[in-house]
Amino acid sequence: MRYQRALCMLVYAIVATIGPAYGQSQNDLYISPSRPVPTGKAPGMRVKQIKDTPEEKVYAVIFYKGDEVLSGLTDFVIQHKIEDAHFTAIGAVNGATLAWLDPSKKIYHRIPVAEQVEVLSLVGDVATFNEKPVVHMHAVLGKPNGTTVGGHVFELNVNPTLEVFITANTSILKKKPDDASGMKVIDPTQ
Repeated sequence: MRYQRALCMLVYAIVATIGPAYGQSQNDLYISPSRPVPTGKAPGMRVKQIKDTPEEKVYAVIFYKGDEVLSGLTDFVIQHKIEDAHFTAIGAVNGATLAWLDPSKKIYHRIPVAEQVEVLSLVGDVATFNEKPVVHMHAVLGKPNGTTVGGHVFELNVNPTLEVFITANTSILKKKPDDASGMKVIDPTQ
């Protein structure tokens, strides 16, 4: 029995060491900061403007089962010509692709989430780069056992709903390339 346990522990250690790289391509492990955002993947998304003043507009953007959030928010800001905004959200998803940035390598490390989780916190902003709005968001997701996972959001697949409240400002925020990190960062001087 002791030998079986030792053998199991050895196998586990080997899999933990080489497992993530075995049988996976670089695309499975890393995400480029310049990866394009697909559009049209949130057909159930609904929008209601809830405030309209000279300084700002506030929208409730509601996603439903099967909608993908980054795609939907990108479609929303393009359609409404939003160039400066911030937002928060809560809800639930049944899958996500999160990531953390490795600035020394100028690449994101993929964090796949393949289970039903609560969106405990979703925060983000919108600014323009090359005259196009860019949605940038981070999330903390709660797993069934109470643990969390978080990071930069590349994909959130809604189930059953996600409620986003967006405040769009009348000013314009622009991004510029940051050569040191490979990112596009907000430049408040523009």
